Amino acid sequence: MLRIVNRVLLGVVGLVLVVLGGSVLAIGLGVSAPSWWIHDSRHDVLLSDAERTRWRESDWWWPTVLAVLAVLVLLALWWLTAVLRRRRLTQVLVDTGDGAGALLRGRALEGVLAGQAGELEGVARAHTHLTGRPTAPEARVRLQLEPHVDPGTALHDFTEGALTRARNSAGLASLPTEVRLSGVKHRPERVG
Repeated sequence: MLRIVNRVLLGVVGLVLVVLGGSVLAIGLGVSAPSWWIHDSRHDVLLSDAERTRWRESDWWWPTVLAVLAVLVLLALWWLTAVLRRRRLTQVLVDTGDGAGALLRGRALEGVLAGQAGELEGVARAHTHLTGRPTAPEARVRLQLEPHVDPGTALHDFTEGALTRARNSAGLASLPTEVRLSGVKHRPERVG
């Protein structure tokens, strides 16, 4: 969801900046602008002295401007942290039993878990995603089931098989998992 919001927001901001910047550049190069546009000619300024000082004497003007700017800065910082934050767990700490431990690549565990889940009867596709901390990983699994499969049976087979083996092989006391089940959509076929 955040990826979609990020792309839409980037697209809208980029489009606005390109349109405004392109119009200012075009008018600066001498292209005539419509009468309703912000600039009239290449020697026109964005805000005149009257427009800039119009609200200076009002008590609400500067607090409102500062509040809007503060909200914009906070939104930009939230957006930046959301984009830079790692979504995937890169390493899982495996208990080797000798007290030293070992590091297992998160993608390797994801691949094995998805591969074993995909081999279950009636599972068309499986996708896994590890989150959390290296000492306490969490899994998000999405299983796409064939139409004839009972979801309860598929979930039971997954938790008793692939998930239990992954948890035991990594030496984890627990592996909290969110499983999302969906059906595969097949295209209708013509009967001739």
